[in-house]
Amino acid sequence: MKGSFRVPVHPPPPPGPIPFPDDTDEDDEERFVNRPCYEFDRRLGASFNDRHCRHCRHYLTSRCPHIDEFLEDVEDLSPE
Repeated sequence: MKGSFRVPVHPPPPPGPIPFPDDTDEDDEERFVNRPCYEFDRRLGASFNDRHCRHCRHYLTSRCPHIDEFLEDVEDLSPE
């Protein structure tokens, strides 16, 4: 008689920290910090929980209520 067994399934480990260039402009720094919609992305280490948008769970997703603002910022950087 053949027996059956269950193979444990483990979720994949979370991805490493997302690299992001250092912000140099003070105005830009203030624009993307401490918004009421901020929700920390728990895939990142706890040391990243500084309320910066780039560490938010909604950053650059359709769930972000400010996605248009981010996209405008990116369009400003694109070559003409």
